[in-house]
Amino acid sequence: MTQRTALVTGGTGGIGSAIIHYLAQQGHRVATNYRDQAKAEAWRQKMASSGIEVLLVPGDVSDPASSETMVRQVEEKLGPVEILVNNAGITRDTTFHKMSYQQWTEVMNTNLNACFNVTRPVIDNMRTRKWGRIVQISSINGQKGQYGQANYAAAKAGMHGFTISLAQENAKFGITVNTVSPGYVGTDMVMAVPEEVREKIVAQIPVGRLGKPDEIAHAVAFFTGEQASWITGANLAINGGHYMGW
Repeated sequence: MTQRTALVTGGTGGIGSAIIHYLAQQGHRVATNYRDQAKAEAWRQKMASSGIEVLLVPGDVSDPASSETMVRQVEEKLGPVEILVNNAGITRDTTFHKMSYQQWTEVMNTNLNACFNVTRPVIDNMRTRKWGRIVQISSINGQKGQYGQANYAAAKAGMHGFTISLAQENAKFGITVNTVSPGYVGTDMVMAVPEEVREKIVAQIPVGRLGKPDEIAHAVAFFTGEQASWITGANLAINGGHYMGW
């Protein structure tokens, strides 16, 4: 397998860590961004103890200038970014009639605008090199909506609109662009939800359990592989049967 440079945003979280683990095991050079250096360094050391080396670079994906600087630092140390996983995301949940403009824009900036902010600095190089893999990590709630998440659902749905447009524009340049839409996964964020709420969520999942970060990472690794060159503009829903839309 050809060794490539991969940038995974929000890589220090549960799903991001699993994605990085998979890509590193495939032999790729992997980088991720951070905002809290002490927390990120502790995470990097934990990854290193399991044999996974990750380049950490400062970067706020909600800010276009910070995102471009982040990409350039990765390129200087590891080479041109050939695999990009737009994984960073936050929630600011509340019902819409109580939602503040700040709650709306914070989610839009980190979850959706970040796709522009991070992808724009890498796309020209991918087009020149005639190879690239871009994956958006969306959500089941971008497909079906969710009470109290008008901001999050709108941003996650927008990510796939971004995917299918970018896929059409760049297919002839050897660049594939796809979306992965996880359901409820047993990350720290989900496990922090009260147990009785989690039980109600699991009761709605036909498979009968929460997903595992590795199961999401496996799909990302599939999309970024050399043999996935004829798959672009797709959305892969991984949710245990929780939502079975087209």
